[in-house]
Amino acid sequence: MSLFEQINNDMKAAMKAKEKERLGAIRNIKKYLIEAKTAKGAGEELTDTEIVKIIQKLAKQGNDSAAVYKEQGRDDLYADEMAQVEVFEAYLPAKMSDEELTAAVKAIVEKVGATSMKDMGKVMGMASKELAGKADGKDISDKVKALLN
Repeated sequence: MSLFEQINNDMKAAMKAKEKERLGAIRNIKKYLIEAKTAKGAGEELTDTEIVKIIQKLAKQGNDSAAVYKEQGRDDLYADEMAQVEVFEAYLPAKMSDEELTAAVKAIVEKVGATSMKDMGKVMGMASKELAGKADGKDISDKVKALLN
């Protein structure tokens, strides 16, 4: 079953179970998927990789919004936003642990032959491709900086 089909099935299940918050988050995902599908130059179907990228973007935006709400003392909006982010993250692959990320970045640094911060661009290019969806770009960048310093 493709991720798109799973999202459709989960939306139906949320409707039947009358889970308003979950249904709202899934509808939000579906809206962005339909927009991507109908965008100029888009193919017939979205691949699971494309869908994951869209959901990652939604989760990141949700986390950013939640941080602003928390900062402003709007706990009600913070809770709503985090509930949506939880639904988004259910469709994403599991994030790498700190140790796994360090090991993966070390392997990439060795593969590229990087020795100093001058090589950060090469390492980040390869790491971003290999670790896409498995780790946050900021976390990857922090690890690369730590290992090259």
